[in-house]
Amino acid sequence: MTAGAATADAGRVVLGRLGSPFGVKGWIRVQPHTRPPDQLFEYRHWDIDGPAGSGRRSLEAVQAQGKGWVVRLSGIADREAAAALTGAWISVPRAALPPADEGYYWIDLVGLRVVGIDGFEFGRVDALMETGANDVLVVKGEEERLIPFIRPDVVRRVDLTAGVVEVDWDPDF
Repeated sequence: MTAGAATADAGRVVLGRLGSPFGVKGWIRVQPHTRPPDQLFEYRHWDIDGPAGSGRRSLEAVQAQGKGWVVRLSGIADREAAAALTGAWISVPRAALPPADEGYYWIDLVGLRVVGIDGFEFGRVDALMETGANDVLVVKGEEERLIPFIRPDVVRRVDLTAGVVEVDWDPDF
């Protein structure tokens, strides 16, 4: 399973977010949502969507900076232009992604119904998160639940066609 995206539309998958400017020559901090994080830089063209508008930019350069990265994008030559992109989402066409290891990406699970093996309706997948020990489904229904994404012990079945994740989980837990 690949960590991914905050949002997606019909043909794009969000793989990261732009942060604040770095320096005065148009460099921008970047927050990858890929696993491993540097996998984001394999995509040379990014669709950028933020408060200042949207458009496609080419990735011109990447540089490690502290515990993260900074990037140079086409058409961004100064600090002001970089600042205008702060908070913008980075996406790529879904067709550009390699096949998912398990047949789906995390973003494919967001919005699916979560149902217990006994038929109990937990709610819908709101997000997924990494905890170090195992990945976790954040499920929102009558209450928010954190359900470990452990296959096949907890997550028994993922059916994208039916829009269901079937779990073996106690509703009272």
